[in-house]
Amino acid sequence: MLTKLSSLKTSFSGVDFSKYSSRVSEFVSEFSSRANKEGKFLNWVNLPLEQIKRLDAIYSLASALKSNAGVSRLSVLGIGGSKHTVEHMLSISGLNINSESVLFYSDVDSISFNRFLSKLGGDVLSSSYMIASKSGSTFETKDGFLRIQKMLEDAYMLKGQSSEEAKKSASKHFIAVTDKNSEKSELRRTSNENGWLGDLFIHDDVGGRFSAFDDHALFALAFAGMKKEDMETMLRSAMEVSELALSADLETNDALKEGIFWADAKMNGISASVHQYMSSIFENTVYWHAQMQNESVKDTLKQVAKVPDAMHHSAEAHFNPANKLVFALTVPVDNGVCKSNAAAYIEALSKSYEVTGAFFLEQVETTDLGLTPSAAGAMTQLRAFATCYQEIVEAVMSGKQLPEVLDSVLQPHVEFYKKNLKGGVVVPGRIG
Repeated sequence: MLTKLSSLKTSFSGVDFSKYSSRVSEFVSEFSSRANKEGKFLNWVNLPLEQIKRLDAIYSLASALKSNAGVSRLSVLGIGGSKHTVEHMLSISGLNINSESVLFYSDVDSISFNRFLSKLGGDVLSSSYMIASKSGSTFETKDGFLRIQKMLEDAYMLKGQSSEEAKKSASKHFIAVTDKNSEKSELRRTSNENGWLGDLFIHDDVGGRFSAFDDHALFALAFAGMKKEDMETMLRSAMEVSELALSADLETNDALKEGIFWADAKMNGISASVHQYMSSIFENTVYWHAQMQNESVKDTLKQVAKVPDAMHHSAEAHFNPANKLVFALTVPVDNGVCKSNAAAYIEALSKSYEVTGAFFLEQVETTDLGLTPSAAGAMTQLRAFATCYQEIVEAVMSGKQLPEVLDSVLQPHVEFYKKNLKGGVVVPGRIG
């Protein structure tokens, strides 16, 4: 018998779930008929279970990379899901709070590059580098990688190494996360040709925003010090969500309820919505969730923000009767010194939102510095399912035929700006 998650609890108001109860089996059937099938981009559904089998290998690679270059800092070079999922998982897990273990670089301008080098103390030898790109030819990522590679080789040559020796020494600083097939990935070919460490890959049919449990995130968590047993707990919790989310029991299927919540608003003419996160735990979650919203739901009217920071400057709009919105609030279960005031703040927001529009409150289990492994796994997997269920619910209730591949897992328009990137070819060895 499936049971409700113990690490995460939700409560809903302002939406009549009984209107949807007769269609629950249909919603779930639409999802399950595509899940984990080739070409459907839903392989993230069972990915947590598959990743449990690889934990020993991932932790061994993290240890080996530290030993190879003799450094204990990792710099992640990647954009979109290759970056935001890692930032999100580190933050909610209470790791890397002071950027002591993991840094990120995802820009293309000189000032940002200089600021990144400044964080390294001006010494590129002080870090190892995880290059994350499915194709291995992502413009932004490749630009940063080639600059760092050249600087590493120059630094080793200044130590008296020959050009060939410097190239080999520089290679000890790198690990690639990309397609396993070298015919598909330029980065995989680079890794193989230069003798980079190990095999980390981005699984087939797992889009970037759905990849929070793929190799790049798990490797970074291992590198930053997450205990292996905690990672397994996190993955098992995510897998429990997958099982519950494919259940026709709406009472235990929080993912479907969240999908219904957002779909119900859209179908009732409410185009603007708000999902707020309370606590610095979620500072990076808001970027990942915004990516999920813009690329999957393809809706720019949803505000994803952290409170209290965003509360004062958004409250005027939220509580103006002329504006019709629906609201969600994710909060940590506070057991610390601020417990009373935090509870009062949450109660004030909850009461205010409940009388303003439809609302759901999500409470997640915590440790001293972040979420428990179970809560981290559950909340993250819930976001992915709820996003896709929103599309399914809207289509089924309106009688619209769903596409063979869900629109929410594709991103056909992201290439638009790249077509206008004239002269945007990064040439190895030519660092401007």
